[in-house]
Amino acid sequence: MTTSIRHIAKLAGTSVSSVSRVLNNSGYASPELRERVEAAIRALNYTPSKDARMLRGAPSRMIGLMLPSIDVPFFGILAHTIEQELFQRGYQTLICSTAENMEHEARYISMLLSQRVDGVIVASAFGSIEHFAVFRDADIPIVAIDRELNGIADDAIMADHEEGGRLMARHLLGLGHRSIAIVGAPSHSQPVQLRLRGITAEMAESGISPAAVGMADEHSFSAAYGLATEVLASKPDITAIIGTSDISAIAVIHAVQDRGFSVPRDYSVIGFDDLPETAYVFPRLTTVAQPIREVGQQATRRLEALIRDHQMGHKPAPGAIVRVPVALIERDSTGPVRS
Repeated sequence: MTTSIRHIAKLAGTSVSSVSRVLNNSGYASPELRERVEAAIRALNYTPSKDARMLRGAPSRMIGLMLPSIDVPFFGILAHTIEQELFQRGYQTLICSTAENMEHEARYISMLLSQRVDGVIVASAFGSIEHFAVFRDADIPIVAIDRELNGIADDAIMADHEEGGRLMARHLLGLGHRSIAIVGAPSHSQPVQLRLRGITAEMAESGISPAAVGMADEHSFSAAYGLATEVLASKPDITAIIGTSDISAIAVIHAVQDRGFSVPRDYSVIGFDDLPETAYVFPRLTTVAQPIREVGQQATRRLEALIRDHQMGHKPAPGAIVRVPVALIERDSTGPVRS
């Protein structure tokens, strides 16, 4: 039997006209009524005709999620969190992994526009963001995640990357380290640049600067391993290395051990992210935990509020840059400076 709005109305205990208002976002529907109708829609697995929705200008109930890569564990966790949050709210998510490629971003933008998405969540891989203006010009709600889209999106949800950089440097300085190198990637990443700013600012307050900075364009174990190997060979007096991500830090640990040295006896190593794997590498990685899931949840809630205001013709609440607090997780890969 084909589900109709009459079945939905019966299950929700309301009228056909009320169901129609919820489906089309036309007219007022109380939050309690909307919740009952949406619960009935999910229970009956009702999917209105896409063509019919488009003809009457109804919401598509689709959201675009643009990420630089889902091959990187951080973005994989972020994508899963956002997709599940949106699914619970009755939305379908179109996940676009741009492979940090500007042309891929442009093609995905075109696809999302053709699908008439109700909103987008974007983590751009590049400093150049002008191509995202088409979402703003098409009046599609947009929330930036993990990095800002200045002039394009008024809302951005991210970890406090700069404070995280300060926490890494502060921890090592507190252990007596003064000759500290930095290894990481990608060099063009806004979050990585913010972490670098925090690290160097904290070190400057103690009257020192990084002994070496090695940054790669590609965020991978192999790229970070190569940089760490070069730093260890060229700067034998360093006593600690900061990885701008957990992947970079784990690569540093391997590079140290492959040269016959020990972590943390010879070199202390610290990372950033607190990926699940960091508690199981040897030695267990000291890192700065960014609340990946909380960032995804906050971005989802904010986008839903923007979509609701947009569809009801309300002026949205002023946008804001939200920096979610980070925390140091001290494990076994850092220790006092070697004598």
